[in-house]
Amino acid sequence: MDSPHRTNDADSNQDAGSQPAGLPLRPVFSSGRVTGNTSGFRPVVPDFPVMSAPVLVACSHGTRSPAGREVIEQFRADLARARPGLRVEAAHVDVQEPFVADVVDRLKAEDVPLVVVPLLLSTGFHVKTDIGNAVASAPGLARAAAPLGPDPRLLEVLHDRLAEAGAAPGDAIVLAAAGSSDPAALRAVEETAAALSRSREGALVVPAYAAAGSPTVADAVARLREEHPGTPVTIAGYLLAPGQFVSKIETAGADRVTAPMAPHPVLAELALSRYDAAAAGLRGV
Repeated sequence: MDSPHRTNDADSNQDAGSQPAGLPLRPVFSSGRVTGNTSGFRPVVPDFPVMSAPVLVACSHGTRSPAGREVIEQFRADLARARPGLRVEAAHVDVQEPFVADVVDRLKAEDVPLVVVPLLLSTGFHVKTDIGNAVASAPGLARAAAPLGPDPRLLEVLHDRLAEAGAAPGDAIVLAAAGSSDPAALRAVEETAAALSRSREGALVVPAYAAAGSPTVADAVARLREEHPGTPVTIAGYLLAPGQFVSKIETAGADRVTAPMAPHPVLAELALSRYDAAAAGLRGV
């Protein structure tokens, strides 16, 4: 989820995780483009010829964390591997260049259609303002896809991370998101927490936030300790990549903390499905 101001080095919608077997660690970049082979990935077949497809602008928040940057680069490389031949461009809304408005301007000058896919877990300031304004500057040529969440497919990623962290069925879970001043973004986290609880047979899952929003992650952990003494508390990071928010939740007092969510094959499939939905009405598709 995005922070409401352009001042935080937020990993609000970035994360880390396990590297899919058989894939190289780093993507190949050329003038902002990502290319790669299909080793280790199941191609996601579109309903239109890839060579005529709009450019996919994979737009993350941006981070100063080298580890966070590497994870998001891997995410973008996963998109290229899953859709061979698709042109994938990097963009960010804060902290890191190139910024999304500049990427859209450059592609507009090339007169090529494009879809901006937010590598973000919910709507919020950056989706509505930064990405929205960039896309509005190229009417008829650019569209914005929906963010990655909320979506039921994210539960598979969360389950994988919880299993890797050693979470037990009886653990109390804190779903730790970045937070936002946008009520819709907070509701999306609450929906995901409720869905995660149902998928864990009614396990206790509470949403909490590393920045904007209440309760804070540390407060949620403390409350669970008080109300459920003796119950292990696991933080499930609803964050895509390493950065300041991941560092913050790691010191919130839980028994264990999951790794960030990216990279993960499900995230690549989800991002491409968002791209396909937005691309369907653009010129040349």
